Amino acid sequence: MPDAEDDARPVTISYIAESAGVSIPTVSKVINGRRGVAADTRARVEAVISETGYRKPSLGPNPNKLMELVFDELEHQWGLQIIHGVQRVARKHRMGVVLTEFGPHRGAIRYWIDDALARRPSCVVTVAQLSGEQRSQLKAQGIPFVVFDPSGELPEDVPFVGATNWNGGRTATRHLLELGHRQIGMIAGPGDQLYCRARLDGYRAALETAGRLLVPHLVVHAELTREGGYTAAQTLLSRPDRPTAIFASNDLQALGVYQAARVAGLRVPADLSVVGFDDLPIAALTDPPLTTIHQPLTEMAVAATELALALGRGERTQQVGLELGTTLTVRESTAPPPQ
Repeated sequence: MPDAEDDARPVTISYIAESAGVSIPTVSKVINGRRGVAADTRARVEAVISETGYRKPSLGPNPNKLMELVFDELEHQWGLQIIHGVQRVARKHRMGVVLTEFGPHRGAIRYWIDDALARRPSCVVTVAQLSGEQRSQLKAQGIPFVVFDPSGELPEDVPFVGATNWNGGRTATRHLLELGHRQIGMIAGPGDQLYCRARLDGYRAALETAGRLLVPHLVVHAELTREGGYTAAQTLLSRPDRPTAIFASNDLQALGVYQAARVAGLRVPADLSVVGFDDLPIAALTDPPLTTIHQPLTEMAVAATELALALGRGERTQQVGLELGTTLTVRESTAPPPQ
């Protein structure tokens, strides 16, 4: 059992799980009367529940005028656009917003979930990718949540709002093909990120539709940062058959491509065309202004917040998952390949 000094903290299912020496999903099964728990384990959990006086929260609408927005790391203009969309909806519904950031080492994650359960927000919009255990905790407490732009596979019943990443990758590549490029490199994001894989698949699909196969050495994986884009572009541009165009998985990587091109003595777009993804405000301020795939981040955040608040009011929704369309924004970083 936890020490007596912990008695002041709210009784949560994580507290019960720790006290009974079982997992959170096991406690959730006992609380909700589901099968799949051994009799002695069920008895041990029920004893802790009785001892602590835990009461299952009502799953009806939560009157708390508070919602929670959760990030892994809050950085760059990407996160600010999401906050803008969430606050737009929260103000309309007179909701307060609690902003939580795990930090670069996810140091706050162990404390966040218990704090959130104690606050009892009416709903959660999470940009951070929560574990199955954390999702179970929120469900057991009757706190609905919506995942923003999921980076990994989710159970079918988990609501989310994303973007058409595959179509965005295909559109970017098709734009370069239509300009006449045949050596098109891609800086792909980390392979474990679902939306990065979708953008790479869109790139591959556009090439195959044009009768061209993906050339493995023209694809380099890198972190979604300017530094990652710079290093990956150096690799691509150092090849004897260097690409005449590069599609980067986000705008930050594209900025790194610009830097690598300058170091190599190449001009954008006269010697090298560049396409990014996201259409952050900085894309229009680069020299030359960046052609990129517009991902409607603010509108995605609005949709995620509206969905989360509707679930918090106990409303049934027709769609568990929603994907908003991406579009091509053509500026001055793309041109036909050099003759």
